Amino acid sequence: MATLTQVVNLLQDTLQPGFYQDYCPNGLQVGGREEVRLVVSGVTACQALIDEAVCLGADALLVHHGYFWKGESPCITGMKMNRLKTLLVNDISLLAYHLPLDGHPEYGNNVQLAARLGLPVSGLLYPDNPRQVGNIAELDAAISAEVLSSRLHQALGRAPLWISGGPEHIRRIGFCTGGAQSFIEQAVLMGCDAYISGEISEPTVHFARETGIHYFAAGHHATERYGVQALGALLAERLGIEHRFVDIANPV
Repeated sequence: MATLTQVVNLLQDTLQPGFYQDYCPNGLQVGGREEVRLVVSGVTACQALIDEAVCLGADALLVHHGYFWKGESPCITGMKMNRLKTLLVNDISLLAYHLPLDGHPEYGNNVQLAARLGLPVSGLLYPDNPRQVGNIAELDAAISAEVLSSRLHQALGRAPLWISGGPEHIRRIGFCTGGAQSFIEQAVLMGCDAYISGEISEPTVHFARETGIHYFAAGHHATERYGVQALGALLAERLGIEHRFVDIANPV
């Protein structure tokens, strides 16, 4: 058993959320019981994940997408009320880390995805702005876009949406998980042959075709399942508590 204070301190020391300018508060968003034996992790603190955490007897819930985003209504009604009520009634803490989890060099979504794809992390997508997330992979041997698409399919369990706009041989790949499709412009500036993210927008298709880069939309949820798992494993190892990852299916 660990204390909630120990859990929070380890996560804060590891992820250093103050380094990022984010769209939401990072860290402890909802306080629960002080004793922590089981942490359940997941991508988004949706009602289905909270309900599963209750069924498993979790003391804390660790997610990438939490609550209290900039621009949303501050009123605690409807869906938000139901989610918070379930957490509070069951005395379950909610810990959420957004950009700090994307960008961490060991436990982050980007490097964890790269490891599953067999891509070396060679540097930052925004080398002049380390507070921005995203990375680059420089391959020793070129691969085809078909091979990269196949790797994504195999690793994530879903076929990516591939916009074919780049060269026959891929040596330099930019990538950023989640809803980072607009970073494709930076990938072009960095000389990338391909760019991988989670989502896609209508203009992204034209941009890829007209600037000569392959684009792979591999799924927002699918690309961001791995950071929280690595972070949960860290808690289990360092604090001697149980961790369980729950994947709530999401086709986006």
